[in-house]
Amino acid sequence: MESASVDVRYAWSGTDDVAWSELGDGEPVLIGGWWMSHLPHDWASPPFRAFASEMARHRRVIRMDLPGSGLSRSRGETPITLGPHVDAVAAVLDAARVDQVTIMAGSSGCPIAVEFAARYPERVHRLVLAGPYLDGGSVAAAPDREALVEMVRRSWGVSSRVMSDIFYPDATPEQRRAYIAHQRSSATPHMAAAALEAVYQFDARESAPAVRAPTLVLHRRGDRAIRLALGVATAQAIPGAHLEVLDGDAHHPWHGDAATFLRRAMAFDGVDEMHVSLSPGAVDAEAARRTQRPSPISARELEVLLLVAKGRTDAQIASELFLSVHTVHRHVANARTKLGVPSRSAAAAWAVANAR
Repeated sequence: MESASVDVRYAWSGTDDVAWSELGDGEPVLIGGWWMSHLPHDWASPPFRAFASEMARHRRVIRMDLPGSGLSRSRGETPITLGPHVDAVAAVLDAARVDQVTIMAGSSGCPIAVEFAARYPERVHRLVLAGPYLDGGSVAAAPDREALVEMVRRSWGVSSRVMSDIFYPDATPEQRRAYIAHQRSSATPHMAAAALEAVYQFDARESAPAVRAPTLVLHRRGDRAIRLALGVATAQAIPGAHLEVLDGDAHHPWHGDAATFLRRAMAFDGVDEMHVSLSPGAVDAEAARRTQRPSPISARELEVLLLVAKGRTDAQIASELFLSVHTVHRHVANARTKLGVPSRSAAAAWAVANAR
């Protein structure tokens, strides 16, 4: 799968370079948190791109890859405790200069969102939780959890097909093939297994009663990945939360009846009479227009960073491009300054994601 051009930026959180991007204008909404993400590859998926583009007609949509996933790979694998993820959310909001945000979290992003809302009540305007759970241990029986993690680790090809059946059971053969390819392109087997292990370790039960933000829980009746009972339990644990059960069985909001999900979520966030059109073809041109932004770095700086991404040393790059080592070092330093990233690896990751 080709990755689409996305304006990827980085926020520094402890030991993590956290990748994030934004689209649209207006009041900010942070979306994400599913067990696996990859900013450019997600954007290359027509259903997701249509969903996010429609939302961006009304809101400033901020996306992020959680530590250990997508382009946020400095840690190597997904942390199994909520603390680093909460810190990453705070770092992205700080980098985006957002004081208060509506969080639209899904699946394993929901315990993170709940924990963040409990720790930073002043920073959360509203919560929209899609297919949520609070305790990862309740998602499946222990033997089933262990077997699925081991399957992902040992055979990502087979397990990606299994996961597609769980997440997107009504997909057409073409949609199923696209989703399987998307999973495989977004993570290595090790990354996917580590992310799934984290899904099962997250636990925000103690924090849920402390949430003060108005909360909407949207859960599809036939969701196989996260059972409806877990969405009900989430709504019951958060004071004043409203539960709305939607028809369908697709786990991700942008699959299945995405229009109904988006209308409910956006109405809760104050967008009245939203007329949603989620035909991917109808938004492709607008999506392309929004993402074609001038590069913040020069063509030469991009060329150097792409070689850094391939593992070349400054001396090797200098030899290949007929430059001095000092000049190569200066190009990397200038690019890091322009991109606002803390490391060579983060700058190189940005270059790979944005090379056309």
